[in-house]
Amino acid sequence: MFAFAGPKTKKKTGKKKVKTGKAPVSVQQQHALHSDTAADPEGYYTVILGEVLVTQPTAASEKGERYQVYATVGRGMFAVVVRARVLPEEDDAKESKEGGREVAIKIVRAQEVMHRAGLKESAILQKLQTADPEDKKHIVRLERTFEHRGHLCLVFESMSMNLRDVVKRFGKDVGLNIRAVRAYSHQLFIALGHLRKLGVMHADIKPDNILVNDAKTMLKLCDLGSASDAADNEITPYLVSRFYRAPEIILGVPYDPALDVWSVGCTLYELYTGKILFPGRSNNQMLLHMMELKGRFNGKMIKRAKFGDTYFDEMGGFESVEREKASGNDVIRKVHISKPARDLRARLLPNGGARLSDEETNVLLHFVDLLDKCLSLDPARRITPREALAHPFIRGSTK
Repeated sequence: MFAFAGPKTKKKTGKKKVKTGKAPVSVQQQHALHSDTAADPEGYYTVILGEVLVTQPTAASEKGERYQVYATVGRGMFAVVVRARVLPEEDDAKESKEGGREVAIKIVRAQEVMHRAGLKESAILQKLQTADPEDKKHIVRLERTFEHRGHLCLVFESMSMNLRDVVKRFGKDVGLNIRAVRAYSHQLFIALGHLRKLGVMHADIKPDNILVNDAKTMLKLCDLGSASDAADNEITPYLVSRFYRAPEIILGVPYDPALDVWSVGCTLYELYTGKILFPGRSNNQMLLHMMELKGRFNGKMIKRAKFGDTYFDEMGGFESVEREKASGNDVIRKVHISKPARDLRARLLPNGGARLSDEETNVLLHFVDLLDKCLSLDPARRITPREALAHPFIRGSTK
């Protein structure tokens, strides 16, 4: 959400003026344009390219920080995100000149619930940053927050693009090479270890919420709008984006930071293959895909589940909701799964036509093993970030 896709990330050299397609907007024009409201009917901020967002004065700056918006990145459920440049402390007449460093600004919707969520995200990010003063834990840095025309604004460091865009640009339909996946895996588990140590669940890890630098060598987790303390365990079957949603969330089993490990496992599979591991169109279909890959759920886990009887009958049979091709109506089909239909090894190792060296085969087998441990249906058996960092795949062992 914080990054451009594809060609928009090209870096230009020299001291040319920013091309926004519109002339910079003066302070007077901004007031006129926003005289009624700065938000649309849904509470989203109405972005004007070239406008300047001004923070309140501080001891360090009599005029406050000024950010000139030059592009819209996108919008999600909570906010719109823009790219901006920090302007030097000069007269308004000089605002059209190229500013300083770039930042990403998340402008939260003007709704009470969203505003509270933005404040919560800010507090969690500050907690994570305080415990990471040297910026080594791969979490995006929050620079400051401020209010602008009724909207909470969160200012972040600028990154290049997200991992979904990286896969589209450099590994469309085939994925990234295993060395890149290993490097990204290492950094992701460092981030998860930091979250776990501080008792925080990200709760929305997916390629879109992982940013990389210009060189594509370093990543950072972003968009902690759904994050919470591990103690805040409110059961909801729709936490985390569906394709990366852990089974305990769907079933209604009390969850913990292990849900993020599941999401990372799904993400790493997607980085290597270019394909979504569990492309279910509903929670019901997601569970079916999971069992086809990992086998049946533990009976004790189903009994503990708040929504267990929504998906399983008294005999433990799965009630699969499927759509009839002829009528287009949903029908329920009883499914009894005892063992996986096709495991990760069969999905990831090349077919007979492709030949790998012994070293390449060993690396891939280690990757399969790591994913298998990330994707344990029982969260109590799932690999921890510390264990993952000691895994042969991440350590680079070929034995």
